[in-house]
Amino acid sequence: MTGSIEQGASQTRGSTHILHFLVRLPRPMEAVWPAFSTPDGLAAWFTPADVLEPHLHGAVTLRDLGSGQITAWDVDRVAEYTVEGGGRIRFHLERDGEEGSALRFTHEFRGEQESEQRWRNRFERLIELLESRQDPARPPR
Repeated sequence: MTGSIEQGASQTRGSTHILHFLVRLPRPMEAVWPAFSTPDGLAAWFTPADVLEPHLHGAVTLRDLGSGQITAWDVDRVAEYTVEGGGRIRFHLERDGEEGSALRFTHEFRGEQESEQRWRNRFERLIELLESRQDPARPPR
């Protein structure tokens, strides 16, 4: 299985922007989960997590976005971070066949700091990491 970014959509409601993606990932959920739930995993493809307390209402600081808390946490399935200045970022994993997983991603934010293209670039990096069969929690060498 190869990874792909199947859908991307953006909406604006007042001053709030909402990005949605469906990303097919070439590894099972258990292998992909660390990419969304650990500091090393997030740093490898998205942004360093200077603070990450992996439980509901735990503290989180995403270096490029800000500090806040974990607003949803279901191990191996859902990680949602709500950060001041960066909005709400939700990673929702589902099984996709025997070997893959599907990421349903949502980013809800105010302002213009993010774009659909920036997230596409990040997801392409994540897919490359996973397709190289490296542990997504370890940065590439």
